[in-house]
Amino acid sequence: MTLCLTPEDEPPAEAGGSGEAVNVLPFRRPGAGAVARPRLHLSPPELAGGEMEALEETLRSGWLAPAGPIPKAFETAFEAVSGFGHALATSSGTAALHLGYRVLDVAPGDEVWAPTLTFVATVAPAAQMGARITFLDVSRETWTLDPELLRDALAQAAREGRLPRVVVPVDLYGQCADLDAIVAACDRWGVPVMSDSAESLGAMGRGRAAGQGARLACFSFNGNKIVTAGGGGALVSDDPGLIASARHLGMQAKEAAPHYQHETTGYSYGFSSVLAAVGLVQLRALQARVAARRAVFARYVAALADLPGISFMPEPAWGRSSRWLSVMLIDPERFGADREMARRALDEAGIESRPVWKPLHLQPAFRGARSIGGGIAAGLFERGLCLPSGAMAPGEQARVIEVIRRLARG
Repeated sequence: MTLCLTPEDEPPAEAGGSGEAVNVLPFRRPGAGAVARPRLHLSPPELAGGEMEALEETLRSGWLAPAGPIPKAFETAFEAVSGFGHALATSSGTAALHLGYRVLDVAPGDEVWAPTLTFVATVAPAAQMGARITFLDVSRETWTLDPELLRDALAQAAREGRLPRVVVPVDLYGQCADLDAIVAACDRWGVPVMSDSAESLGAMGRGRAAGQGARLACFSFNGNKIVTAGGGGALVSDDPGLIASARHLGMQAKEAAPHYQHETTGYSYGFSSVLAAVGLVQLRALQARVAARRAVFARYVAALADLPGISFMPEPAWGRSSRWLSVMLIDPERFGADREMARRALDEAGIESRPVWKPLHLQPAFRGARSIGGGIAAGLFERGLCLPSGAMAPGEQARVIEVIRRLARG
């Protein structure tokens, strides 16, 4: 049986020139080599082994809905993996972010601050709730929210009486933001921090797992993530009250009554037993997945770093990236081709790649939003290219390397 997952939170890049998006990504089966497919994808889902048995057991148990012992078992397992005391599994990473904004009491007119170099889901729920978004630039050392820029901006905002309701740093491409510095800057003014760690499960920052140190953290199990259930997400915290409030809202805010009683409106954000069964098996493979992705990144560096104008996403001494995606920077003047030329050459060879996130302050959806800096993020977008980073046979990764080396020679 062929199992397929369709990504929800982050669609894969469009096929170059055709306008046709790749919407269905086949699982890889452990120990069986590469699954035949027409393209080499950016981050295809991968089976850990045991998913089919877990699904069969779940179906036999009769539990399908987002209730019962299986989602609870997943939450317990995720608490252990994430290092947080309390976890709520949700229908998506975006749902987790939305619930986080709700329990932090974000209201229309409130300010929400986030780095501009991120996926739209980081701030979309807040914008839809009527918040005003401010985008901040990232640091060259991490590509994540610049703590010094944040510190200065908060001091200025305090003088102007316009402190944000929440600051949302983002762990980018498997790399943790400098949460110690970010939380210290925010604590001075009593501003809570919610970490968008959707891309960085398995990463470490200053000896702690991704998101630890923030008041809340959000994760995704979308089809392209390092651990996937085919969808879903999680909101985690060391504050049991926040997770209890989020759980209430995520189950349609039903009150304890024999009839349907609602003091407020909520959402249908539950995590089904079927997805939880898959996720439980996947979580066991997390550390092996991190090691494999780091090995993929290391092979790219070893094979391409000698080319003029090629460099890679840095890793700070205090962090250990999961390398969810391997990201390359191209200096067109030295390399002889720009990022888009490289992307098209890979596409013509049947290889998916994707530009670094287009900064949100440059997106039409946020026209008029306030931006503090942004030049570093814009430069990374212009020069950055995400390469295939999932489980690959040596010959598959060699295809990617050869295209890039051939482009340099051309």
